[in-house]
Amino acid sequence: MSEVSPHLRPAERGDVPALVRLRLANAERHVQLDPDVFRVPDAAAVQRHFEEVVGSALISVAEVAGEVVGMAEVVLLPPPPDHQILVPRRGADVHTVVLDGFRGQGVGAALVQEAEKVAAAHGASVVFAGIFATNEDAVGFYSASGFGPREILLSKSCG
Repeated sequence: MSEVSPHLRPAERGDVPALVRLRLANAERHVQLDPDVFRVPDAAAVQRHFEEVVGSALISVAEVAGEVVGMAEVVLLPPPPDHQILVPRRGADVHTVVLDGFRGQGVGAALVQEAEKVAAAHGASVVFAGIFATNEDAVGFYSASGFGPREILLSKSCG
């Protein structure tokens, strides 16, 4: 596939329907990976969420030919408290979504670069991409964007 040059900009109120479409498409893709871990959220709940946060959240959108085809959301994390042993650095989670027809064309890479700039502009010195090991495509995508292992997160179901 050839590269496209998306227009990147902060998300606006008028983008809410596109953000909902992106979140739901991403959810459907993840449910196919592992329905025991992922779900498709209620569309009305997703719409309410984006209507509440779109003005204050750190969400960038990618447009191709006037259509929103991807988004990156930066979620700032608090620095570790003084009593912990980690060096206090502001971090941010980055969540990227690109519609299937636009994957592999540079849209996601452009969104990740934009998310890094947004995170840095808000005081973050490190960005995280939390990926469940079952999502090999996401691991490959973020690895190609320069992300690498930082820690191991172990989990166990309770009960």
